[in-house]
Amino acid sequence: MSFPGDERGDESAPEQPDSEPSGIPTDADAGREAAAPTPEPDADASGEGDDPAVVSEEPASKPEDSVTEAETKPGQRPAQPDEAAKSTKAKDVAPGADLDPIAIAPERELTAEERARVEAEAEERARREAEATADTGAEEPVPERRETVSMPADARIRATGKRKRSVARVILRSGDGTVSINERTFENYFPREYHRTLARQPLVAAGYDSSVDVWVRVHGGGIGGQAGAVRHGIARALCEVDPELRGELKRRGFLTRDARKKERRKAGFKKARKRPQFSKR
Repeated sequence: MSFPGDERGDESAPEQPDSEPSGIPTDADAGREAAAPTPEPDADASGEGDDPAVVSEEPASKPEDSVTEAETKPGQRPAQPDEAAKSTKAKDVAPGADLDPIAIAPERELTAEERARVEAEAEERARREAEATADTGAEEPVPERRETVSMPADARIRATGKRKRSVARVILRSGDGTVSINERTFENYFPREYHRTLARQPLVAAGYDSSVDVWVRVHGGGIGGQAGAVRHGIARALCEVDPELRGELKRRGFLTRDARKKERRKAGFKKARKRPQFSKR
């Protein structure tokens, strides 16, 4: 028994295909597979060479520069290859090998003033050593002295010596070697042995230390500058007494006017060139 809706239902239903694809190979599929060429196996890809029985297997080598996380300590970043190379090189190199050698400046020739100062210090040192070894009976070597020129009893030789801000007016006359400075004794005015030795250097070098009396008026400067001015004035006066002494006194630096003096202070500086400490804040 049929109803009117059955006809519409048959018309709206999709047509089913005669055959559905399935996983079972058919005769057509078998024909296509037989027609396709079979690729040959690659000898390089499979790892087989001329002798298929021999298979070359290389053990996996660990790069020298690579560092695994297992080798690093917890909380420490792995060392880079450059850092590892630097640490190895630092261990091999001796400490201080990368430093530049110290350049030693050549020794310069001493000036006349410096030679005179060195000689004065050497004489003072020799005197102290002689006093220390006086009990042993060691004889002090006597320096060779040249023949002195006798001065007339009424002769007065005047000269002026300068050093820094000191000016000394010197008068030489025949006597027994007495030295008077500003109407005071030599030892009283120059209590230090160094200053006394410095002032008497021209007399000792020329051999007039016991044949002339020295009268000096000095002013300005300090005790060291005044000793240098007295030495300069005595050396000039001795050249007037005996002109042949000029070469020896000049060689020792006694006739050279030492023009060195303290540099004046500049505005804003603590001293001549010393600056106040810089503060950024």
